[in-house]
Amino acid sequence: MKIMAVNAGSSSIKFQLLEMPEEKLIASGVVEKIGSVDGSGKPLNGIVTLKYNGKKEETNPVIPTHKEGVQLILDALIDKGILKSLDEISGVGHRIVQGGEYFKDSTLVDGPNGTVVKKIAELADLAPLHNPAHIIGIKAFYNALPSVPEVVVFDTVFHQTMPEEAYMYATPYEWYEKYGIRKYGAHGTSHKYVSQRIAQLINKPLEKTNTIVCHLGNGASISAVKGGKCVDTSMGLTPLEGIPMGTRSGNVDPTVVSYICKKEGKTAEEVVNILNKKSGYLGMSGRSNDARDVTAGMNEGDHRCKLTFDVQAKRICDYIASYWLYLDGKVDAICFTAGMGENLKHLRKNIIDRLAPFGVKLDEKLNDTFSDERIISTPDSKIQVWIVPTNEEVMIARDTVRVAGLK
Repeated sequence: MKIMAVNAGSSSIKFQLLEMPEEKLIASGVVEKIGSVDGSGKPLNGIVTLKYNGKKEETNPVIPTHKEGVQLILDALIDKGILKSLDEISGVGHRIVQGGEYFKDSTLVDGPNGTVVKKIAELADLAPLHNPAHIIGIKAFYNALPSVPEVVVFDTVFHQTMPEEAYMYATPYEWYEKYGIRKYGAHGTSHKYVSQRIAQLINKPLEKTNTIVCHLGNGASISAVKGGKCVDTSMGLTPLEGIPMGTRSGNVDPTVVSYICKKEGKTAEEVVNILNKKSGYLGMSGRSNDARDVTAGMNEGDHRCKLTFDVQAKRICDYIASYWLYLDGKVDAICFTAGMGENLKHLRKNIIDRLAPFGVKLDEKLNDTFSDERIISTPDSKIQVWIVPTNEEVMIARDTVRVAGLK
């Protein structure tokens, strides 16, 4: 059976078309830089990459929203002859960032306007850059494949193993009781895949493997995984908490919100929107939310672009250091994954060089080599450092088959 696994992010849509249960990849692709703009607000061209039959094709249209991105994917599958008809797809699985207190497992969607979609919409305030995009994806695929089952796979499920001390905030307890104010985390599908995969790569039982996973993309998060279970993660109630990202600020003093409200006459909602959509790489560099553009600026000598990476690297190391302690100083591997983690060698070096007091040592040659799964630390490094390309789509496809009862 053919399963479409969809991963709609804040500025991208990744997909894989897989033959299940063999997990054989038929085609894959990514729509990147959705809604991307430069520092003046001018739209930038996006990137549509399609891989099939040993081919890799790329186009560069402007992609205003996720709706156009979904249509580009569906059109390409037909135009390139990968599918004769969209009816060949047996199921569609969607990665969903925020499941709140509603969802404890992956769930079958009860129609484009059913209860599941409504609950995902209710949680949009907790994932404003993602949940709305996920809903667009769900509805777009329902329009094309109305009789095909769709399953939603939540990032928050993997982080449900965090102890109370890790997920609770020191705010009035009734906020948690009434409104579910707590840390939920995100990127759980990726953190789960990478932590399971690294145990295989180092030939150690998962239940005895401690890993720090650095999922570094336009959205980014760090997690501490002990014996295959998440014990802490950097993102919180929403994906805004944690390290600086493409357009998100990461952690800031909450007083910043009220201060800017007074200084610029803005509402709290407007300021939070700026922290979500106009901060991070975009806000600091003044160039773009895309790491490739900021890297180009850094190489040209732009101080703000260099500062952008330095601030992020410093914050990432803050989390790695605290998680090392939380894992009792017994860390088998630090894993880099996602777009920047897998491809941005200067950022990896920036981070690893800062971890020298922990005995972490980078092999410069291995770090500079572009390939798939690989170790990039030296043999005498006290903690192994790996690049493990994430495969959230395989995890999504597995759950789609399981939850939808497909055979």
